[in-house]
Amino acid sequence: MTKTCNWIVVALILAAAGGIPPGIVSSLAAEATAAPEATTPTRSDLERRFFAEPVRVTEGMTKAGEGYFAPDGRRICYQAVPPGHPFYRIYVQDFDVGGFDAAAPRPTVPRQVSPGRGRTTCSWFSPDGSRLLFASSHLDPAVEATEASARAQAEEDARTGRRRRYQWDFDPWMDIFTARPDGSDLVRLTTEQGYDAECSFSPDGSQVLFVSDRDGDPDIYVMAADGSNVRQLTDQPGYDGGPFFSPDGAWIAYRTDRVEKDMLQIHVMRADGSGDVPVTAGKGVHWAPFWHPTQPWLIWTGADHSDPTARPNYDLWAARYAADDAGFASGDPLRLTDHPGADVLPAFSPDGTLLLWTASRGGDSGGRGPTSQLWVSRLDLPAIEAAVAAPPLPSPAIASP
Repeated sequence: MTKTCNWIVVALILAAAGGIPPGIVSSLAAEATAAPEATTPTRSDLERRFFAEPVRVTEGMTKAGEGYFAPDGRRICYQAVPPGHPFYRIYVQDFDVGGFDAAAPRPTVPRQVSPGRGRTTCSWFSPDGSRLLFASSHLDPAVEATEASARAQAEEDARTGRRRRYQWDFDPWMDIFTARPDGSDLVRLTTEQGYDAECSFSPDGSQVLFVSDRDGDPDIYVMAADGSNVRQLTDQPGYDGGPFFSPDGAWIAYRTDRVEKDMLQIHVMRADGSGDVPVTAGKGVHWAPFWHPTQPWLIWTGADHSDPTARPNYDLWAARYAADDAGFASGDPLRLTDHPGADVLPAFSPDGTLLLWTASRGGDSGGRGPTSQLWVSRLDLPAIEAAVAAPPLPSPAIASP
């Protein structure tokens, strides 16, 4: 079965934002990027209502994205393709708060955490910041052939100018690991045959959410932080993925295409898998949900796919929610971005004042448009609070499985 995973979805969508026909599958550009230019305005009138001028925080990578803050807010983890290499690697980078607030932001030097072979994706800090969780296929016995094939294809595409339609297969050698942020003390958590990735810790660090196709269909699982006590939480036909615990650990937000293939929607369920509630619906693709740490808000990436003649534009959306023992409910979505490039994979800082996301903004790459990089901005929390709609009160009917 072939579907799209958290970062892999962004690769496809960012390419689509450059004018490729709509859909989850589209072509990739792979060009080296220049240093960030903080003085170039990138916000629209809509965006000025909700956040300050975005600042790019990654450089020197062919592309970079899916970034998350460390619990102390002074580091970020992300995945990026370094020049001359075929696949993503996992990096940790100091987040220079002083540089971000200054007139001339300065990216800091990234440090590689993953082993450097095979595919990697989906990094996440432990709650105490001492470990980094990520998925890797470096144990693939044919990893050298896999990499050589990818390099040969990239070289041929560069020679011919081909913009290849990109497809990500769930790598059966992808497993979940933890390591110290310097890459040492690598520990393997999953050993089952099949794809295991899209992982994140619970707020108390005792559990790990992840996605696996070990039963033939990508579903959401939870395990103890040492890899034991694996339990399956979803078992619907179709893809369920990208799960994150709510700040209190009571709920899980995720994406699913169980209603219509490839038309991802945001759902929320209780931490035990019960009480599933759809947050989005309709002919669109909605994914990468993320909880605000201090406000009852969910943020995600979404685009309208209802018009087959129009190119979908992926933007950031947010909704206010209410949750209690009776159930979960969310209000109408609020659009936060409308840039002509893609804005995807949003993540809040631990104090909720900053937004880190993956975007194709800024300078171009050889005339083919901006590549995906990480950007950060300071949020206007009162403005968002004033604009986001209040949800209806939860009820058992809304929260029924």
